[in-house]
Amino acid sequence: MVQLLTPDGEYGVAKQWSEYAQYIDKLTEADFLKFYRDMARMRRFDKEAEALQRQGQLGLWIPAVGQEAAQIGSGYGVGHNDHIFPSYREHGVAITHGIDLMSILKMLRGVNHGGWNPEETRFHLYAIVLGSQVLHATGYAMGVKMDGKVGNGDIENDLAVISYFGDGATAEGDISESFLFAAINHSPIVFFCQNNQWAISSPVTSQTKVPLYQRGAGFGVPGIRIDGNDILASYAVTAKHMDEAREGAGPFLIEALTYRMGAHTTSDDPTKYRDAAEVEYWKARDPLLRFETFLRRQGIAQDFFDEVAEAGEKLSTEIREATFALPAPPVEHMFKYVYSEPHPLIEEQLAWLHKYEAGFGEAAHE
Repeated sequence: MVQLLTPDGEYGVAKQWSEYAQYIDKLTEADFLKFYRDMARMRRFDKEAEALQRQGQLGLWIPAVGQEAAQIGSGYGVGHNDHIFPSYREHGVAITHGIDLMSILKMLRGVNHGGWNPEETRFHLYAIVLGSQVLHATGYAMGVKMDGKVGNGDIENDLAVISYFGDGATAEGDISESFLFAAINHSPIVFFCQNNQWAISSPVTSQTKVPLYQRGAGFGVPGIRIDGNDILASYAVTAKHMDEAREGAGPFLIEALTYRMGAHTTSDDPTKYRDAAEVEYWKARDPLLRFETFLRRQGIAQDFFDEVAEAGEKLSTEIREATFALPAPPVEHMFKYVYSEPHPLIEEQLAWLHKYEAGFGEAAHE
């Protein structure tokens, strides 16, 4: 497992991982501070969004607390021309590519289907259907190869693709099909699996008998496992293999070993299926605290951390006020987008709902 930053916040590169050191050597203090700011921003946004859901402002929330290092590090390892196909928990990757955080909340409120433009951001829309985004990403990468936009010796302007998914998605045929098509077409794609240990209530041990980074080998997709709570490893490994994909090396699989500290979604109760001791074990390996320790070892003063905390509270206030100002999503949307053509059963259900609401009088619309 590639680890460049220990749980105690000490940086060191083992001999077998020296190929990744060059990516860290290029980073400046400003880069390190940016990494930390965005990790803290991601966590504060996550906590506020969860609170908003509990207050009835969102229909659902998908927490990612504990996965900040995997997402922020990897997100910054993606090149400026590369395309990103997320699942539904990649709030940190979205932050690194300039996605308006309110657009994510609008989707979870039912106001729209995402709202950001993938052609402008290269960050494609969240995929609620598990694993579907990996097939989409593989098809896009195949097109990139067919269009001759890879392996031209111009690493800055060539193009690669990255797709994010969880350990649970690896049990689906979509992922295996993606590995196969990516391999036989030698497509420029990096598969990034965030192994957060749980597919809702199913532990990773019930999903595989071999480490997930080896899952692609039988299809011809080499892989590696990284410490997903180590932001430097996440950054360096992603950056290297995205570079290689752009150069024409073909597909690659990264498994980031991390942990989902909270629930799968706000409709889930993780205390029903996992031990408190397990959660405490991973809390001691908190990626945010690990990187904070590293920065303090580099001489970063308390003023910086105070500034980040203050910015987090400001973000929380802005997000909360903007969410409360959003209109309620039209109830008709639940019915309007089910079928492309009018459907008698859907029309009957909508008519019943309107009649039911009318029974409450004007109060139902206030």
